[in-house]
Amino acid sequence: MKYAALIEYIADKEKIGTIRPAHRAYLTKLLGAGKLAIAGPFTDDYGAMIVYEASSLEEALTFLQGDPFHAGGVFVRWTIRPWNTVMA
Repeated sequence: MKYAALIEYIADKEKIGTIRPAHRAYLTKLLGAGKLAIAGPFTDDYGAMIVYEASSLEEALTFLQGDPFHAGGVFVRWTIRPWNTVMA
């Protein structure tokens, strides 16, 4: 099942830029393992949307909390909701 995480970032672009390579490497690992459907930042610098492939909400939250952006304090707030692809 897919779970969409809508995530708000801190305003510190320098800190985000410093941690971004580790964040993207983490997402690449999830993608390779079939645990990531899609991810990307919002163009207004608000944050990002990450859609995980997970067996439960708890597993999706584990993926979010394992992200270097989470550990580095980039993620300020988030919500994770079950998500259904209707068209792609």
